[in-house]
This record gives sequence, C-alpha cells and structure tokens, in this order.
Amino acid sequence: DFSPYGNPDGNYTGDHTNDEEGSSDATEGNDDEDEIYEGEYQGIPSDAKARDEPVALGQPLADGLKDRRELENERQADEEELAQQYELIIQECGHGRFQWQLFFTLGLALMSDGVEVFVVGFVLPSAETDMCVPDSSSGWLGSIVYLGMMVGAFFWGGMADKVGRRQCLLICMSMNGFFAFLSSFVQGYGFFLLCRMIAGFGIGGAVPIVFSYFAEVLAREKRGEHLSWLCMFWMIGEIYASAMAWAIIPHYGWSFSMGSAYQFHSWRVFVVVCALPCVCAVVALTFMPESPRFYLEVGKHDEAWMILKQIHDTNMRARGQPEKVFTVNRIKIPKQIDEFVEMQTESGNLFSKVIFRIKTELHGVRSVISSMYYGLSVWFPDVIKHLQANEYASKVQRHNNERIEDFTFNFTLENQIHTNSLFINDRFISMKFKSVTFINSTFQSCFFEDVTSVGSFFRNCTFIEAVFYNTDIDDSKLINTDVINSTFYHNKTGCQMTFEDDYSAYWVYFVNFLGTLAVLPGNIVSALLMDKIGRLSMLGFSMILSGISCFFLWFGTSESMMLGMLCLYNGLSISAWNSLDVVTVELYPTDRRGTGFGFCNALCKLAAVMGNLIFGSLVGITKVIPILLASSVLVGGGLVGLRLPDTRSNVLM
Repeated sequence: DFSPYGNPDGNYTGDHTNDEEGSSDATEGNDDEDEIYEGEYQGIPSDAKARDEPVALGQPLADGLKDRRELENERQADEEELAQQYELIIQECGHGRFQWQLFFTLGLALMSDGVEVFVVGFVLPSAETDMCVPDSSSGWLGSIVYLGMMVGAFFWGGMADKVGRRQCLLICMSMNGFFAFLSSFVQGYGFFLLCRMIAGFGIGGAVPIVFSYFAEVLAREKRGEHLSWLCMFWMIGEIYASAMAWAIIPHYGWSFSMGSAYQFHSWRVFVVVCALPCVCAVVALTFMPESPRFYLEVGKHDEAWMILKQIHDTNMRARGQPEKVFTVNRIKIPKQIDEFVEMQTESGNLFSKVIFRIKTELHGVRSVISSMYYGLSVWFPDVIKHLQANEYASKVQRHNNERIEDFTFNFTLENQIHTNSLFINDRFISMKFKSVTFINSTFQSCFFEDVTSVGSFFRNCTFIEAVFYNTDIDDSKLINTDVINSTFYHNKTGCQMTFEDDYSAYWVYFVNFLGTLAVLPGNIVSALLMDKIGRLSMLGFSMILSGISCFFLWFGTSESMMLGMLCLYNGLSISAWNSLDVVTVELYPTDRRGTGFGFCNALCKLAAVMGNLIFGSLVGITKVIPILLASSVLVGGGLVGLRLPDTRSNVLM
C-alpha cells in the first residue's frame, strides 16, 4: 500500500476520506517523521523503487520476460490507481483562481478557432473580387482552410500526447497568428491561399488541445459544467468575427495603395483584427504551466508535483487560506511499457472492446452533427440571399427602344436592363453602374470618365468613336460587343470592390451575428444541466430536437421565417456540440486524449467540407432534399447517442 498524503498532524484532513473509489490507499495518515511543510519540497517517492525491491523468492521478472498481456494488465492497474488518486489530489487543490486563469487563457485559443472558421466566409467574396479570381477558382479558399484545419487537428492532437499540451498549443497558436497576419498583406491569390492553409493547420490543434488541457485540471463534479462554459468562447469568436466584419469590410474607403501593384482594402484590415485573439492567447499561455496529468503520464513526477502544489497554493491564497498545506507527497507511477506492445493489446480485453465500440459510434455521431451543422450553416444564409436575389430581380427596371441624346449621367444606375437603346453624344461622368445590362444598344460619340461598374455588362452592343477615361470597362464586360474608333485612357487595373451602400454585405454579417447570439441560451442550459441529466441524454435530445426544428423549415417562405428557424436550430444544436466535447475528453485516456480528440475533430472538418458541398449545391434548386436529409440524419444520430453509456461518473483515466 502507499499513501499519497503526508500531514503535519499525522492525519489527512480533506473532505474525501469516505470516498469509496480511493479511500483505502489514498487517505491514510502518515507517521510524524513523514511530515512536510509548505514550501519544503522533499522529492516524489517513486513507486517504481518499491516495485524493484527484492521479494521473498528473489527479484521480480524483467519486463522483457513477461507476456505482453501481463504488461498491459499491470499498466492498466497502475492507470486506474493513478486516476483515482489524481482525482483526490485535484479535489484537494480545489477549484478557484488557477482554473479561472486557465479558463480565460484557453478560451482565447478557442475563440481564435471560432474566428478562423468564419473569417473565411466573410472575406471570401471581397478577397476573390480584389484578387481577380476567376469563377473556376472561386471557392478554393474555404476548402483549403478546412483542409489545413483537418490535417492540423490530427497532427497537433497527436503531438500534444508526446510533447505536452502547453508547448504544442503555443506552437500551433503562434503559427496561426503569424500566417493569419501575413495573409493580410500578400497580393497574389496563390500566396494568400498558402498563408490561410498554414494558418488553418496551426489553429486545427486548438480544439483537441484546449479541451484535453482544461479537463486535466478539473475535478469530476466540475468537469461537465466548466467544459461547457469553455465552449462559449467559440460562440464569442463567431460574434467577434461577425461584428468586426459588419464594422470594417463594407467601409471600402478604409484602404490605401502604393502604385498599381499594392492594394490594401478594408477586408485586409478585418483579417488583421481577427488575428488579435490568437496573439492574446499566445501571450497568456506563456504564463501558464504544463498539464500535471500529462507530466505524470510521461514519468515527470517532480514537475507534476510542483505544478499541483502551485495550483493548490494559488487557489488557497485566493480563498484567504495561505497557511493551508499541500499534503500530497507521493504520486502513483504508471508502468512505462513499449508503445508497440501497447498498440497491439489495445483491444485485447472485453473492456477495451466495449470502449472501442463506443468510440466508433461517437465518431459517427460527431460526423453526423458536423456535416449537418456546417451544411445548414452554409445553406441558411445562402437561401436567404437567394430569396433576396429573387426579390431584387423582381424589381428590375426595363427600358426598351429608348433614344437619349446630349445628356449627362452623373448618378448611379442600378438594377436596370436597357434593350435596343441609342445613346448619342452622351456623357457618363463620375457615376456607377450597379447590376445594369445593356442589350443590342449603340453608343455613338459618348464620353465615359471615372466610371465604376459592378455586375454590369454590355451584350451585343456597339461603341462608335467613344472615349473611356479612368473606367473599369474592359473586355470582360464587353460581351460580343463591337468597339469602333474608340479610345481607352488610364483604364482602372485590377478588380473593383463593391460599393459602400452594398446592403447584402451588411445583411450576411447580421444573419451570422443573430444566428450566433441564439446559441447563448443553449450554451447556458447545457452548462447548468450537463452534470445533472448526463452527457449522452443531452446529446441525444439535443440532436432530436434539432432535427425536428429542421423539418419546420419546409414552411419557411420569407426571410424573417428562415432567420427565426436558423436561430432556433443553432440554439437547440449547441447542447449536442458541448456534450460531444465533454464525452470525447472523458472517453480517451491521458496518453491518447489529444490524438483521439484530434482524430474526431479532423472527421468534423471533413464532414464540414462534405456538408458544404452537398447543401451548397442545392441552394436555389430545392429545399426538400436538405430539409429531409438534415432532419432524418439528426434524429437518427440522436437515437444512437441515447444508446451510449454515460461518462459523468468516470474519473479521468
């Protein structure tokens, strides 16, 4: 037997002496000669030393002579003993200032992940227009960032199990911040894609590491609730991105240029601002220690003891009890065995097989909710924009067989179609064409100066002795058009951004802002009830209710109804997300927690890409298929989730 606690009075005075799961070994008192005092460190007595002492019949067998299954069983027993003891140690350390400091630090990292997901969608139209991206290459930005995040989640999750939670999080967040900042200054679309992909690769490690890191300093009764509160930072990241996009991107006057080669438009300012949470997270992480549970797993027991003492002392000082002594002086050492042996016996016993089956079903549920959530997140705003476009098109003004001579146009022409029109000796000065199409029209001796056009085209038209000065009218807008004895001076190079009064841009950001804000009630409910009704019950019912809410989209015929349904769906589905994060953390042991969570998150990103492709292709075609697909899959996934065993009573292995 061993005793993890040494007390100056010879007795353990914590609140856990009746804990049935660890009281026999973990709460015995020590003799007076074992006492330690606050600030005095005597080293961590290693259980390995006791294991290597001579026994009655001689030395124990060397590990190399033992059966692989026997080695695995020994390690499993050590892990279970450590899990029980570590739970008692964390309970003695208490929940206080240290956990809250780590909460806000990791929250900034999680907020950066939420920003990264939505910054892509917000800058996509402006970036592709600014960089003259042809329609054939449009959309690569969103896919390439998700690809980077998918690879990054798996890579950094695995590295966190080998190198450490804090160190890996520092590296991946620094990578994200640097390349996100750099992407705002590069001019070529290829370099911009590369920077965003590397930034996505960096931020991909945030989610698996953040939840693994925070869970390992939480006691069992606090874990579900506080991991759910941590999830709110992802929502805060989306609100931050939406608010900054609304405040910055439509202000196209916030730009400067250096010659014709370098342009810095407002969307680039938005990209810089969105990198700020990542920078703050990196700075805050430098003041936080490594996860003590990780140190114990890799055999660094002295370092683990010092960090656990730091947690205890920080919390006790905040409570006004600085004199309270950290009574732990011995921590269990898990048996270190060859990783290849460990992998071969991973599913060799019944318990491992059950866990493997649960993880497999969990991966399926996670993929389901990812594809539906991201798919519907794309589909909702696009459907609303499609409704707006239809309404806009229904208000188009048509002009046929008109003749306009010696007239000066110095105002904006918008949403018009001119057919078989004749313009003679007219002047177009400092004006804008917005969604204007000229068909079979003739422009004779006309003068164009300081003209900007967006979504405007000249089809089968004729220009005779026309002069163009400082305009953006080029071959891409002159479709099957004859230009006879006409001159172009100082034509605007590059692609022109949309106008300051572009209502659709504001509307997209506003829709995302409201949809994210609707998540707040669901987040609060899930945090308060996670430890009361159980993770899997919340997961199942949340997915079923989300599926039912999707079905009622069938009856959505207006922008306001669709927006209301979007808010309802987001509010109901967030509890499922929070439950999945908590369950994933609790199912995997410490030495595989980052890898397992990273693999799950990589599946999420792959499912997100598939969902975006499927749902995006159906916008404007039909709403029956997306609605029925999302409803049936979400309800089916919820029923599967209800079958899984709950993990709220488990100690963290």
